[in-house]
Amino acid sequence: MSQHDVIIIGSGVGGGTVARRLAEHGVRVLLLERGSFVPREDQNWSVQTVFFDKKYKAKETWLDRRGAPFDPGLYYNVGGSTKFYGAAMFRLRERDFEALEHADGVSPAWPIRYTDLERYYDEAEAIFGVHGDDSGDRTAPAGRKPYPFPAIRSEPVVAAFADRLREQGISASALPLAVNSGPDGNCILCQTCDGFPCKLGAKNDAETRLVEPALTTGRVELLTGAVARRLLLSPDGRSVIGVEVDHAGERKVLGTGLVVVSCNAVNSAALLLRSESTAAPNGAANSSGVVGRHYMTHNQSALMGLSHHYNRSAFQKTLAINDFYFGDTSYPYPMGQVQMLGKLQGGMLSADIPYLPRFVGSEMARHSIDWLVLSEDLPDPENRVTLSAGTIKLAVTPNNMQGHDRLVAKMKRALQRGGFPIVLTKSLSAHATAHQCGTVRFGDDPATAALDPHCRSYDHRNLFVVDASFFPSSAAVNPALTIAAQALRTADHMLAEDFGLKRASPPSEASGQTMHDGSA
Repeated sequence: MSQHDVIIIGSGVGGGTVARRLAEHGVRVLLLERGSFVPREDQNWSVQTVFFDKKYKAKETWLDRRGAPFDPGLYYNVGGSTKFYGAAMFRLRERDFEALEHADGVSPAWPIRYTDLERYYDEAEAIFGVHGDDSGDRTAPAGRKPYPFPAIRSEPVVAAFADRLREQGISASALPLAVNSGPDGNCILCQTCDGFPCKLGAKNDAETRLVEPALTTGRVELLTGAVARRLLLSPDGRSVIGVEVDHAGERKVLGTGLVVVSCNAVNSAALLLRSESTAAPNGAANSSGVVGRHYMTHNQSALMGLSHHYNRSAFQKTLAINDFYFGDTSYPYPMGQVQMLGKLQGGMLSADIPYLPRFVGSEMARHSIDWLVLSEDLPDPENRVTLSAGTIKLAVTPNNMQGHDRLVAKMKRALQRGGFPIVLTKSLSAHATAHQCGTVRFGDDPATAALDPHCRSYDHRNLFVVDASFFPSSAAVNPALTIAAQALRTADHMLAEDFGLKRASPPSEASGQTMHDGSA
């Protein structure tokens, strides 16, 4: 391995953004990824392969709050979970950064405000090539720049339903999407986007938009198949002096200058908890005791509206509803957001409902229009990540369901009035790991937060944590764009402050170094 100034653990949105930003400014980075590349192959778009065989999912078992084992449904690969995301890229609303009263409690204020992230939101949208249009969205941040690309046009069934929503006084606005569409793009707007990897590389994810550009600088070395086990601390506990890694059948210790942990909210917390030492008996970055606590993942429900007519849409996921995000005249508390799902297919339903015959699921899917309701769950210190004999234990009790249930009921009525008389609903909250956040929160007070407002550990001068674990609240929109924006802000802070980063001159013919599973 060549010399490096920064080790980044995890190649998803947080780690990938920091790697690209630092490398483009001359810093040499070692990027560790426990998985490998998702191959681009025909099976990427196979319902059988993705949903039944679960070829791309990690083979891992966690424990729930009762100690019962469950499959967390995670993906470990270059680009992280964005290889399989639905490409929705929302900004948090301006009020999401402030203390916000809900029916069941208060969502805490962030240590930064929307204006601190606004220019980084602009840049993150450009990096991810986001298509969108906020006209019709009553909660959109005021005065924002236009999206880099125009909104993806809705197909006829979706556009007609949007008209019927407007007749009910509900405003459906364009869903901001990170897809490589348009005259020069290769996205074909197919039905195998949400939940599938893209065999064309046309989904703008952390691999295509962050890791690949970072590698082309020649300053990033990517080590795949590398599982970080522990952070090693100095005797006084003030610095991280090494990262213990399992790679190619060996346990290695990698020395470093700065360390960036970007493993996802659960695994970042678990890594810090495993890194206990005499100087840090409760784990790294955990003098406050908050690491692993305040786990959030949104209250989520899927709605499937059924009608007598076929829905021939291929790319269905184009609309969102934010009218009730902060409540309405009959309910003064936040309810959340509704957004379209990618078009459900029969096999996907049968994979989720084992006793449903495939032909029945296929017929239902041909007649359905599909939505997702997202509501904010509140940070509870008892919703937490711990370790039980080395195994991750995720103890979660749902909260703040009142507003969510009201929004589900509102959307169910809107679907019925809009021509879909049968509406099936399914809660997605049990053992949920999508949109996970909150376990290594940032804040202004080291007594109640693990990280400062730039995601630097209060306990260790050369440690940063940059993924959704820094969120002090979950808001009610997809977290990816906010992770990217804060990662840009954090990387700029690293470059501006004196962290001893050495800047290499640009190589004339640079190409990234990639060390795959089993290489040394």
